[in-house]
Amino acid sequence: MHEIVDLRSDTVSRPTPAMREAMAWAEVGDDVFDDDPTVHQLQQLAAQITGKEAALFMPSGTMSNTVAICVHTQPGDEILLDTEAHSMLYEVGAPARIAHVLTRTFPSKEGVPCLETIERSLHVASLHSPRTALVILENTHNRAGGYPIPLEVHQRIYALCQAQHVRVHIDGARIFNASIATNTPVAQFAACADSLTFCLSKGLGCPIGSVLCGSYEFIQQAKRVRKMLGGGMRQVGFLAAAGIYALKNHIERLAEDHRRARQLAQNIADAQGILVENPNPPTNMVYFQTQAPAEAFVERLQTDYRVLCHATGPHRIRLVTHLDVDDDDVAHAAQAICAVAKALY
Repeated sequence: MHEIVDLRSDTVSRPTPAMREAMAWAEVGDDVFDDDPTVHQLQQLAAQITGKEAALFMPSGTMSNTVAICVHTQPGDEILLDTEAHSMLYEVGAPARIAHVLTRTFPSKEGVPCLETIERSLHVASLHSPRTALVILENTHNRAGGYPIPLEVHQRIYALCQAQHVRVHIDGARIFNASIATNTPVAQFAACADSLTFCLSKGLGCPIGSVLCGSYEFIQQAKRVRKMLGGGMRQVGFLAAAGIYALKNHIERLAEDHRRARQLAQNIADAQGILVENPNPPTNMVYFQTQAPAEAFVERLQTDYRVLCHATGPHRIRLVTHLDVDDDDVAHAAQAICAVAKALY
């Protein structure tokens, strides 16, 4: 068991020794001059995996989403996204501040959008109304508990949007978790969108980075927007090398994170004073409600048991399994959560 069991996010994992070795010996160049060979290799691999024409290495998922919105829209357009989507809640208002677009939201059940709801929400430009230029789908859906959107839902929504001349972007920060959970190749999800981004720094275990994928023309425009936002990078082949290693070695192992999340949820399901939202989580996230204030619960876990987690509301807590969490960590965290729940009940 690790000295500290960190379940705050799958962003907290450290590069493995093998990943560090790949980083140390990476060949590098200047990415702004487009001559970093390892970045090229990462982008080619990402395009191959997603089935898109091209890809672009980005510092973060937030920048990837913002760039995609900028490329797909014009100022004054409307984008449609889930009420609790990452781009709505956690990107500091970038759609409004940077892309100058109107955001409108739709509700979903467990993060899975309803086709009829989206169809009713699409606006055609008129003298009075903005046009809906872009629909953003988050897969897996963080706030909904890490639920994946099934492929058939993506297919129906994409067909609707194509018929209405509306672009679709997938915020696939954890799209590989969705792929493993549903046994669906990422390329099949990507085929249902005009662009897709995925994070290297979440379940895949890299220290930084996301990759934005789309058509060749889309990526050429994305490069300009990335540069405008300060995302031009220099000798970043050593970071790209981490991404290459992760894509070749860390995808299939996501099933272990999912298994541990299920074990954790089941081990705390009967604890006093808490309610596990889904005792059988589909991916690597466990959400539970507490009778005690969530911040007090989190503080007690850290102080008394060296278990770190994240309060996402006054009485809601999130636990995330990842590369640096093993079976002993899960057992310890479950015991700690049950003990704290009993003490605060």
